[in-house]
Amino acid sequence: MAAPALERPTTPSGTQTVTIAKALNMGLRASLERDPKVLVMGEDVGKLGGVFRITDGLQKDFGEHRVLDTPLAESGIIGTAIGLAIRGYRPVCEIQFDGFIFPGFDQIISQLAKLHYRSQGKVKVPIVIRVPFGGGIGAVEHHSESPESLFAHIAGLKVVSCSNPVDAYWMLQQAIECDDPVLFFEPKRRYYEKAELDTSIDPLPLLSSRVVRAGSAVTVAAYGPMVRTCLDAAAAAAEDGLDLEVVDLRALSPLDLGPVFESVRRTGRLVLVSEAPPESSVTSEIASRVQQNCFYSLEAPVLRATGFDTPYPPSKLEEGFLPDLDRVLDVVDRSLAY
Repeated sequence: MAAPALERPTTPSGTQTVTIAKALNMGLRASLERDPKVLVMGEDVGKLGGVFRITDGLQKDFGEHRVLDTPLAESGIIGTAIGLAIRGYRPVCEIQFDGFIFPGFDQIISQLAKLHYRSQGKVKVPIVIRVPFGGGIGAVEHHSESPESLFAHIAGLKVVSCSNPVDAYWMLQQAIECDDPVLFFEPKRRYYEKAELDTSIDPLPLLSSRVVRAGSAVTVAAYGPMVRTCLDAAAAAAEDGLDLEVVDLRALSPLDLGPVFESVRRTGRLVLVSEAPPESSVTSEIASRVQQNCFYSLEAPVLRATGFDTPYPPSKLEEGFLPDLDRVLDVVDRSLAY
């Protein structure tokens, strides 16, 4: 079910420079103002304002009955949100770190994803689960994971990821307005990167991808934290006269591969980039579908720059685990060598 068009929030329109963290806070605030049925809930989201301060000031302004500090129990958070959604509320659950989502996995897969289907469309569960994900912050075990492919595989869930403040602001509001459950993956190592946000400009549809840098030599597609890495790689390649086109996937389930197909039919090459391990992943699904739909346009096989098929390493080793500018450009060179 597509998200409806958003009414304009009371937030003053105009251009301002904000971080992704601030844009998410603004998006939550706009949704809380717009709809009294919107609730924010999670560990330390109230008085503390969240460990990343995404919910800073919301409990003070909207009260403890709408911004709720919960026990440290992800299964309980999501189960409670399901009950609230059935009663007509729109809960927004924060999972404090990506690796903490697994205690709530059963509630998400066995209940949240299936209720609409199980009830033959009579029960809606408009729940957003916010997940700070990915590495690059030097954290301990369970604090730097990329579980998005697990949820993209599950029918009944929508899975999206923002990469910049503009998308953070609008996509979060669109996810909250959606009548289906949405897993909203936030690139935590990019939380404090800044960009211009103009709240007067109409947003893109929630479940859409887009070209963020035009080019003609190689298509490079990514999502979440890797979009910035790919843009940096494209800027470096341009200094050597190589024109890369960068696509921000934005929606991981359902995938919007129209812009990717169109780009690949022009460039003849595709490099997919993500922090997640490559085995049975979002990138492997995209590679399969591009090779099925663009076979006669490809000048090289679809290649990938990803994490490795290992558990996430200790923080001292994460620089070698995460794809960086040089690894992206190395895979681009391999593609061009065909």
